[in-house]
Amino acid sequence: MNKIRVGLIGCGRIAQRHAGHIKRLGELVAVCDVNEEKAKLLGEEYDVPWFTSAEELLKIKEMDVAAVCSPNGLHAEHTIAALNAGFHVLCEKPMALNSADCEEMIKTAERCNRRLFIVKQNRFNPAIEAVKEKIDAGAFGEIYSIQLNCFWNRNFAYYQNSDWKGTKKLDGGTLFTQFSHFIDLLYWMIGDVEEASALIHNYAHQDVIEFEDTGVVSLKFKNGVLGTVNYTVNAYAKNMEGSITIFGEKGTVKVGGQYLNKLEYQSFEGEEIGELKEGNPANEYGEYQGSMSNHDRVYENLIDVLQKGGSIATNGLEGLKTVEIIEKIYKSANG
Repeated sequence: MNKIRVGLIGCGRIAQRHAGHIKRLGELVAVCDVNEEKAKLLGEEYDVPWFTSAEELLKIKEMDVAAVCSPNGLHAEHTIAALNAGFHVLCEKPMALNSADCEEMIKTAERCNRRLFIVKQNRFNPAIEAVKEKIDAGAFGEIYSIQLNCFWNRNFAYYQNSDWKGTKKLDGGTLFTQFSHFIDLLYWMIGDVEEASALIHNYAHQDVIEFEDTGVVSLKFKNGVLGTVNYTVNAYAKNMEGSITIFGEKGTVKVGGQYLNKLEYQSFEGEEIGELKEGNPANEYGEYQGSMSNHDRVYENLIDVLQKGGSIATNGLEGLKTVEIIEKIYKSANG
């Protein structure tokens, strides 16, 4: 069976994670970035052609998939261009910065008969997978409420060393860049959100970012479940917690740690969750860490879908739902 051939659009930190897994599981055929130094560095590291525009990269014929790792605000543009060029697309989170762009990405994939994958690697965290299995099996009975806590640190250097992070146009907001994976899990576990009420504020990043660094959110899901989201990037010096707690008729569980990587509490009427398989470490980005590194599972799923007819772990519609929920939160917060 031939290896999946992938081209990378964007050569930032997350693209380096992609490149390693592509080399191991498929074939990296080319990379591009508007920053010539970044493109050249990654291209030479993997001994592949490098370009300074997506347009140039998409002229390559010997390619199956374009992996979009560009700034958030360019995801839609690059995804649509790649689909129209005849390639399947793996798009990093967030899918886009508004639902209209997400819908256009989905329509383009359908029109071009190409597959659109969205990166949501936290779904593969062992503790999260185990809790989802419990939900699907009905072990909680009626679910009453869910609480999401996202307490991370993003210091001035994180934003000042980037030409796009912290901007509304290309970053979008804290929920898009830092915590969209967490919002995705709310949808994946509980369902769609009917109402959102939110308060947001920028306490510690004045003149550094163009949006909030802290938020408090209440949610009502369409199935009647109530939820809360408390988030900040002001945890002192380092990431503190990323956790989800579910309260149900027949069970309560908390998945915590810094990256939803630990089963911290459980109590069920029936059988409890047993020993978890070992998870991947968090993504390392020099001065800070990100979510648990499950991009290997993302690429394994992509290969399973394209070569064996498997099911997409996170499709375009699910990526759209995350964006819609974030839009509801920001609409409430901004009046």
